[in-house]
Amino acid sequence: MCTCLLTYLLVSYCLSQIQALPDIIKIGGLFHPADDNQELAFRQAVERINEDRMILPRSKLVAQIERISPFDSFHAGKRVCGLLNVGVAAIFGPQSSHTASHVQSICDNMEIPHLENRWEYRLRRESCLVNLYPHPNILSKAYVDIVKYWGWRTFTIIYESNDGIVRLQELLKAHGQTPYPITVRQLTDTGDYRPLLKQIKNSAEAHIVLDCSTDKIYEVLKQAQQIGMMSDYHSYLITSLDLHTINLEEFRYGGTNITGFRLINEKIVGDVVRQWSIEDKGVLRSANLTTVKSETALMYDAVHLFAKALHDLDTSQQIDIHPINCDGQSTWQHGFSLINYMKIVEMKGLTNVIKFDHQGFRTDFVLDIVELSQSGIRKIGNWNSTSPEGINFTRTFSQKQQEIEANLKNKTLIVTTILSNPYCMHKESVISLSGNDQFEGYAVDLIHEISKSLGFHYKIQLVPDGSYGSYNKLNGEWNGMIRELLEQRADLAIADLTITFEREQAVDFTTPFMNLGVSILYRKPVKQPPNLFSFLSPLSLDVWIYMATAYLGVSVLLFILAKFTPYEWPAYTDPNGEKVENQFTLLNCMWFAIGSLMQQGCDFLPKALSTRMVAGMWWFFTLIMISSYTANLAAFLTVERMDSPIEGAEDLAKQTRIKYGALKGGSTAAFFRDSKISTYQRMWSFMESARPSVFTSSNGEGVERVAKGKGNYAFLMESTSIEYVTERNCELTQVGGMLDTKSYGIATPPNSPYRTAINSVILKLQEEGKLHILKTKWWKEKRGGGKCRVETSKSSSAANELGLANVGGVFVVLMGGMGVACVIAVCEFVWKSRKVAVEERLSAILQE
Repeated sequence: MCTCLLTYLLVSYCLSQIQALPDIIKIGGLFHPADDNQELAFRQAVERINEDRMILPRSKLVAQIERISPFDSFHAGKRVCGLLNVGVAAIFGPQSSHTASHVQSICDNMEIPHLENRWEYRLRRESCLVNLYPHPNILSKAYVDIVKYWGWRTFTIIYESNDGIVRLQELLKAHGQTPYPITVRQLTDTGDYRPLLKQIKNSAEAHIVLDCSTDKIYEVLKQAQQIGMMSDYHSYLITSLDLHTINLEEFRYGGTNITGFRLINEKIVGDVVRQWSIEDKGVLRSANLTTVKSETALMYDAVHLFAKALHDLDTSQQIDIHPINCDGQSTWQHGFSLINYMKIVEMKGLTNVIKFDHQGFRTDFVLDIVELSQSGIRKIGNWNSTSPEGINFTRTFSQKQQEIEANLKNKTLIVTTILSNPYCMHKESVISLSGNDQFEGYAVDLIHEISKSLGFHYKIQLVPDGSYGSYNKLNGEWNGMIRELLEQRADLAIADLTITFEREQAVDFTTPFMNLGVSILYRKPVKQPPNLFSFLSPLSLDVWIYMATAYLGVSVLLFILAKFTPYEWPAYTDPNGEKVENQFTLLNCMWFAIGSLMQQGCDFLPKALSTRMVAGMWWFFTLIMISSYTANLAAFLTVERMDSPIEGAEDLAKQTRIKYGALKGGSTAAFFRDSKISTYQRMWSFMESARPSVFTSSNGEGVERVAKGKGNYAFLMESTSIEYVTERNCELTQVGGMLDTKSYGIATPPNSPYRTAINSVILKLQEEGKLHILKTKWWKEKRGGGKCRVETSKSSSAANELGLANVGGVFVVLMGGMGVACVIAVCEFVWKSRKVAVEERLSAILQE
């Protein structure tokens, strides 16, 4: 029994020794003379695996290193055959595409696993090839996602070789569906990139995608800095995965956004490579994150991937590793099995999770998004190749704003503006002033408040061409303050600059600091002298005619009714015994009616019910009419009558006598030019065709034309500017309401990092009421403000005195009445005298 058991154990031990891997497993590494760091990673990986008893516990890896020229494929092939003759289980490297393809063909022929860590664009992997470097198509999606996240509409691609176009093909495809153009430029071989960069700068492009070798990144950025392309408004996306290895110390405080991707895991690399000694410019230094490139980390991971796959394969089948002759027909029977195991193995290495799809491409990997800050390169997020969202920033929006505000501290920003009352004016002083001290106004105070809150300095510069900013469709260029921003000669533009759609497409605007609308500035109508017979004005001519008709009608009706009714017949005789006639003669009826109308009464009254009914209705009629007349007469005599020929835009559009215009190239002119409302279209056509031109070069010129135009010119401008003018020039006024609604804002170059910080300050100033205080200061207090308001309040607080011109017509009527009365009296005297003389003569004749 014991003999059988011993025999069984002996046989089992022998079989296990036969099935086990050999004690020494050789792996070959092909490196170029410049690949010292990769060779170091290769050796360090072998040592780490040999120290780890969890992987290949009974075997030891031995590195077989061969150094080859990057361009000598024949020599490389001989070295590969030499490695196969010594019995290597896998070939690692090389980096050069010229030699790698030849090495790969030999490995495929001999069925030897070939592991690479280099960039390769081919869409098909060879059967024996495992490449740990992510495929360019997948990397390109990362560039697409981040560009979309940033919202870049236009950008310029700078590439070094055709490989760069391959790397960015997905980005080119994704942007090809948008209407915004992109520019693709290639770096020259001379090493002087300044002419190319100057062309890009002149195009006002601020978004750059830079694809070049890691060694050239610093030089390109340095030359870009020399020509002024490393400002706060420039953003660079670096496609290299080794941005963390470049010394960007010179650019840390410039404010330029330099962003890239990193494949290696910062924490794991820091733990693993701490004991490495990397050669840096001929000097051995301790390895750290900044000295380990992606290819170096991938070489380290490739060795671990091979060891883990071989370990797993060893548990499932017997593996025999033996020398292979390149001239023979034999192949390694376990080669394809080992390749398949490497493709299904999932492990975590220096480059995060290592996993492959069925085609042999690396999948499910994560890239760190890194950005240059004042403290150096740091991680701000990550990109996952399988996540639908793709981009995930770990830095919050508030953290980003805090960093921007910290970067803004003690910076000096160039502020472009334009002379326009009361936003920016030359300060009145007997001594010569310079710099910011020579300016004052609402905009100057506003930028001062903002600078105090954010802690930056500023320098005010007047725009050279004196224009706000309009787009010339013929040459496709902007002028004025907008051009200053686009060409990055200024950081902010603050003035009475209207936020329009066209300008918003070119630059960015902050939160509005003032809301307004287009209105009409016109000369106040001249006060009309009162009419001599203004006492007749409370009633229209029609009413006066109807009253006269009513007066005559009532008088005649009263006369007829008095004759008709018996109660008005005479019932008594006079002292002489003669019967008295009816007192309601036609003249007496007219006297009764006029006396009632004048509210003076009469010495006789009606007795009959019918005549009393007529008298009562007439008294009621006169009561209403006299009360209405008296009430309206007070208004007509005390209120100044000023008739304006226009009351709004409709009145302007309907006539041609009064010319009207706007600021040339301003937002008001653009409003009428682009309006779809028929009235405003007619007004724009009239302004365009008017000769001489009705457009002005400044608002001040337009105000002057209105003041001197004697009512023949109206100026279309913003309501706030009109308010400022009418506070000081009492002869001018605003006609009608606002034709639209718009806002003033501070303009910044596209994608300015400071816009959000300035927005917060403007909102804060608005909530604290400081914007209202500033407006009151510069509209109603400074530079003669409030003058017209005081005059208006005085005239409105005291009742207007009535002059002779107001009541002169009454005197005329009085004197006319007196004159007529005198004439009638003379006529009566003459008539009576003549009648008496005739009667006496007749009496004398009768007596004779």
